[in-house]
Amino acid sequence: MRAAIISAFIILISCGDPATDSAVEDQVPAPTSLAVDLTGSGFPLTVELGDAATLGVDSAQVKWNEEAGQLEVRAGDRFGILITEEPGDIPRLKADLQRDQLRTSTIIEEKNDRLIWRSAFPDEEIVFVHFYRVVEADGRMFVVQDDDHGRYAEADVSRMAGAVRTKQPV
Repeated sequence: MRAAIISAFIILISCGDPATDSAVEDQVPAPTSLAVDLTGSGFPLTVELGDAATLGVDSAQVKWNEEAGQLEVRAGDRFGILITEEPGDIPRLKADLQRDQLRTSTIIEEKNDRLIWRSAFPDEEIVFVHFYRVVEADGRMFVVQDDDHGRYAEADVSRMAGAVRTKQPV
């Protein structure tokens, strides 16, 4: 009898207490996603940069480039976008890519509001991945694109292409 009680006690201990187990799981911090509100810069947009650990930084840099007339949003080496207020023209961009005599471009993703493509020089194995997206917010049109001074992996470009959201009224 005593052996049965000890065995039952050992089984209960080894199974664990579900309430305690879930409490431990709840204590594990969720990945921190960086977000930037651009309303202070005059843009009715927010940018969801993604997981801080993936980006390798804990904050983003937002800078107005007066010469280019664009807002720059950067976070480490894996996130860099440029935002300009203009109507955007995806068909024209596609035509420009087809006419480019220096580089060959292959479209990876095409939607009504965005284009993602690979670009390479014929004699080199270096491939660049770019995106161009048109966003409408508060009756205004914006073009969001990767910073062409950076070199990004396809996963980084996909994340950047989907990062900009319209600012919801409070």
